[in-house]
Amino acid sequence: MDLIEKNNEANFLDLGCDNGMMTRKLAEAVGTNNVFGAEIVDEKIEEAGRNGVLAKKFDLNQKFDFESDFFDVVCANQVIEHLYNSDNFISEIYRVLKPRGYAIISTENASSWCNIFASILGWQIFSLTNMSSRKRGVGNPLALLREDEPGLESWNHVRVYNIRGLKEYFEIFGFKAEEVRGAGYFPLPSFLGNLDKIHSHFVSFKIRKY
Repeated sequence: MDLIEKNNEANFLDLGCDNGMMTRKLAEAVGTNNVFGAEIVDEKIEEAGRNGVLAKKFDLNQKFDFESDFFDVVCANQVIEHLYNSDNFISEIYRVLKPRGYAIISTENASSWCNIFASILGWQIFSLTNMSSRKRGVGNPLALLREDEPGLESWNHVRVYNIRGLKEYFEIFGFKAEEVRGAGYFPLPSFLGNLDKIHSHFVSFKIRKY
């Protein structure tokens, strides 16, 4: 939340808005009522609408169904790792942002200690255990969601990133990475992740369009 700038006239977009509950909290932090979302699951779009989010259905691997230079703020929490066309995703965020607009992108960190230790043990790293829609928690006996029940295909992780990789990746598309935060430091308290960002389990980037 502390990466967000106050702007009560901002057009705010949440990519992968789910049911809109977190979207509304983020919009309140911005201070705006101009709240838009994108989601792929029909029932979640309906819930988001009831929660005051103008949500559209489209595939984030494709061109976004929004105008160019329209948004002041774009958020994408735990989304980029699900996409096979992340080039499109980043370039489209750049397109729909106004000049000097910014995006906050959060994802899992391939370099987190828990991923490193899982790899040393020959286990699937935690951030890639949801590789199949037939079973969750594949290849890791300590995965949080290890069950035989199928999940939505859109929940599968395609790739994971680390801090240096993401910074360079955003810069390829013309963004300036202004700040990075870490969170999650399993099994220790989450706040330690921001002290050791390189090995935190989650990373959040604030990137700006110039």
